[in-house]
Amino acid sequence: MSIEDYLAQGGVLSSPDNVPPRYRAELLIILTSYVDSVLAGAAGFAEVINFAPGIRERIASARVVLEMNQTAEMILTVLEDFGTDTERYVSRHPWANRLARGADIGGKRMKEDERLAVYCYPLRGWNDAVFHNLLMARAAACQIRDLVHISYQPAAEAFRNILPIIEAHIDIADAGGAICLTEEGPEAAQASIDYWWPRVGLCFGGRETEREKKLMKLGLKHTGNQALRQLWDEDCEQALTKLGLQRPE
Repeated sequence: MSIEDYLAQGGVLSSPDNVPPRYRAELLIILTSYVDSVLAGAAGFAEVINFAPGIRERIASARVVLEMNQTAEMILTVLEDFGTDTERYVSRHPWANRLARGADIGGKRMKEDERLAVYCYPLRGWNDAVFHNLLMARAAACQIRDLVHISYQPAAEAFRNILPIIEAHIDIADAGGAICLTEEGPEAAQASIDYWWPRVGLCFGGRETEREKKLMKLGLKHTGNQALRQLWDEDCEQALTKLGLQRPE
């Protein structure tokens, strides 16, 4: 049986030594995109910690930054097996770089790294960061629930450890959202939701593509982009309704 047939039937790989080139290339894109996005996200969120309204909110925000970096480290450990120089990778890159708030790049990545496009935009204070996190943590959880089944076993194990951390960030964001409504009012909250909703939504990609079909055959993906987007839509809409907010039209 070829490795491609083995993977198509649900097989898993456990070492870089038996990974075929095409599989390796796609796996590294997935892992690198996660690490770059998390490091960029943590760098941006760190800048707004001191804008939090109270000590508990500052602690919660700092916890999110800490744990985002820790999840990046978990995936970097997997990348080390493929020869990645993790110290150079992390320390010599401007993860806090952002475009202008009004820039419109669609789903394109920055040339310098593989972060998701949503992490190319700056946060505007703690309130904005909270509602960005309310949407983005749910998007991350949707995607990681798929990645826990990825056919490269070390990565799957890392994502299983990451998932409960990201799910806890959802709870932190929801609690922060309630505080923001008390402090800033619904108009500011809705403005942040309106800004971030389409940008976070682009994280899921477009409709079914040949690449998506290829990833599924290789066991690197199990749920289609549109199905994941639908799960995210429903989850976010329920969360916003509880806060008295609305999803954008």
